[in-house]
Parts: sequence; C-alpha cells; structure tokens
Amino acid sequence: MEEQPVRVAPFPPVELPPPGVPPRLPTGRLAALSLYWFATSAHWTAILIFLLPLQAEVLGGDAAKGRVLAVIMAAGALVSMGVSPLIGAWSDRVGRRTPFLVAGVLGNVLGLLGLLLLPHAALPLLVLLFMVVQLFNNLASAPYAALIPDVVPVGQRGAASGWMGIMTMLGNLTGGLTGFALKHVGGVPGAYGVLAGILLLGLLGTLLAVREPPARRRAPRPAGFAAYLAPFRSRDFTMVFLTRFLVVLGVFTVQPMLHYFVADVVGHGQATFAYALVGRVVAHTASHATSVLIIGLLLGGIVSTLLAGALSDRVGRKRMVYLSGVVMAVAGLIFIVTTGFELAVGMSVLFGLGYGAYIAVDWALVSDVLPARADHARDMGVWHAALTLPQVLALPIAGLLRDHYTAVGRAVGHPTLGYTVIFALAFLYFITGTVLVRFVRGAR
Repeated sequence: MEEQPVRVAPFPPVELPPPGVPPRLPTGRLAALSLYWFATSAHWTAILIFLLPLQAEVLGGDAAKGRVLAVIMAAGALVSMGVSPLIGAWSDRVGRRTPFLVAGVLGNVLGLLGLLLLPHAALPLLVLLFMVVQLFNNLASAPYAALIPDVVPVGQRGAASGWMGIMTMLGNLTGGLTGFALKHVGGVPGAYGVLAGILLLGLLGTLLAVREPPARRRAPRPAGFAAYLAPFRSRDFTMVFLTRFLVVLGVFTVQPMLHYFVADVVGHGQATFAYALVGRVVAHTASHATSVLIIGLLLGGIVSTLLAGALSDRVGRKRMVYLSGVVMAVAGLIFIVTTGFELAVGMSVLFGLGYGAYIAVDWALVSDVLPARADHARDMGVWHAALTLPQVLALPIAGLLRDHYTAVGRAVGHPTLGYTVIFALAFLYFITGTVLVRFVRGAR
C-alpha cells in the first residue's frame, strides 16, 4: 500500500471560542462598533446645551427660561424612559439590532427636519417635535446599546467601553462647537439640519463596519411594566442603575444650565462680554464662551477616556468609578465659587477628566452584571432609563431652583444664588452615586 504524503497546513488551526461566547475583536472593529455613538452624542450635546436653551429663552424670557426648558426636556425624557425597555425587549425577541437602528435614525432625522422648518414654534408644538426626536432616537439607541455585550467578549469590554467613551467624547466635542458654528450654518434651524446629516453619516458608517451576529429569535419575555422590574431582581444591576442614575442626575442638573451660567454669572448678564483666557479675549458672547468651556471639558474627557476603559480591565471597574466620581464632585464644588472665566475653563477640564473616566467604564460595568444574556437589549433599555429618568427629574428641579433662588438672591444682593444652589445639589448627587458603587459585588 502506497504511503500517502503528510500535508502540512500553511497556518495553525484557529482556536474558536466556546459556543455562545463572542470571538475577540481587532482594535479597528472595537472602534467601529461605536461610530453611532459619535453621531448621537454630537446630536444631543448641540440640542441640550445650545439649541433648546436658546429656544427656551426666546419663549420664556430671562425670568422663566429655566421652567420652559424644564418642560421641554421633561416631556422628551418621559418618552425615552417609557419606550426604551419596551423597544429593547422587542429587539431581543426579533434577535436583531441594526434594523431598529436604521428605522430609528430615519425617524430621528424627520423630527430634526420638523425642528428645522419650525424653529419658532409655540411651546406645545416644540414639545411635540422634541418628543418625536426622543422616540425615534430611543428606537435606534436602546437595541444598539446591546451590541457591546452581544459581540464583545468579557475580557475586551473595558476596551470596547473605552472606545465608546472616546467616540462619545469626540461627538460631544463636535456638538460643543455649535456655539461657534451657529452664525455659519444659518442659526438654530441650520444647526438642526447639520445634525440630521451627522446622524445619517453615523448610520452609514456603522452599517458598513459592524457585523451583527445572525438573528436568533427568542421566546417571548415579560413585557409592559414587568419588563422594567425583571432586571431589578439582580442586586448588582440595581446598584449599578442607582449609581448611574445619581451621576447622570448631577450632570443634567448642571449641563443644560451651563449656557445660562456663563451668561449670568461669568458674563454678569451682559449681552456682550470680553471672556478672556490667559490674558487673551477668546469670546464675546455667551454661546461662544460656552463652546470654549465644552471644548475644555471634552479635551479633559478624551485624555481620561483613552486610559480608563482599557485600564479598568486590569485594575477593576469600581476603582475607576470611585476616582471619576470624586473628581466630578470636586469640580462641581469649586464651580459654586467660580465667577471668572479662566477658573470656569479650568474646572471644566477637571470635570471632563472625571466624566471621561466615568463613561469609559460605565458600559463595561453594567455589561459585567447584566442578569441574562437572552435579554441584553431589554435590560440595557431598562438601564438606559438611568440616563433618561434623571432628565425628567433633574432639569425641572434645577430649573425651578434656578428661577426661584435667582429672584431671592437679587432681592438680597446675591443675584447668582440660583446657580450656587444647583451646583451644591449636583455635588451631593455625585458623591452619593460614587459611594453606592461599593455595593456592587459582581464586578471588581
């Protein structure tokens, strides 16, 4: 019998992961996984920090701009909080994420076009259009949020979360340039058109880069109110939810008020003011000066985001949350006594260092403690309520406090009292949220 020659494979056999465990992803694909976060982050930064505050000021004037902004934001956040877990559960049943992303982005763009065509709409119509934007943005975001735990192995979740943080920060930076861009794009209406284009580009990039796993239909799961309650049976999920809820409560207590703070406190309520940095005037309007603060915040955030996500795979998520929470709390505390532009920029950079580190590990922390793999999108949708519920609560509280204590402060010679109160409240939120993470046992 003739001996057959031994064939040598040109490459060693590829070691496949166990069934149900995602394979390791190259760095480029980890980055591409978060392209949509870039687009939606630019979208929300521009809308929440610049466009809606400017529209609310036109509708409510200086005396009521806080309350008007609170009404708009709360209505949109109620939509987001209500639909996010239900859309997530629907996505789990279908077994796909990207079809929801496509439909959500297209509907989101239609809502932005409505805001573009009707920038001076009365408050009820403005609220309705913003609710449309929130509805479709959540149709895209809630299922898409489950892609990280769906396709990234546990050992790479910190790196994937870090890339998500980087893309989020770059998107925030892009949206933060809105103050400078308004006069070049046709004001508020033009800005909404630019955001629609950014969303479409982000959608296209994501569809070209992300390979979604094959569809896997799953058995029906609890829906309605039961969908909200199911993941809270996990103590760790509950603690992570509360931690994020309080940190985001602090962020949304301050973030939408930043434009008003720059105008009323740093700019002393003047329509034009010389905002100087290291002896050089860099802005003459509150919108431009707010963009400078946002750029400083995001530069600090990008630095910490680059390090924190991957570092958390080594030293643990909880340590990074402790560090980031303390940094944000200290920055908020110093903002209480800040009246100069240079100090405001410095505290923005410091806050950005903490905020960037937090969002870099935020997704990884919750991914580590999700109760059931079969319900990733539903549970991430519930967890997403820790982002949207604070919008329902934080801004109405902060808006009322700002308007009330500003009036009180003016009567006693302390016209910036309203901002002192809301920064102090944000400090308490950050500290409490940081302390709660110690009770998370399923992550280190």
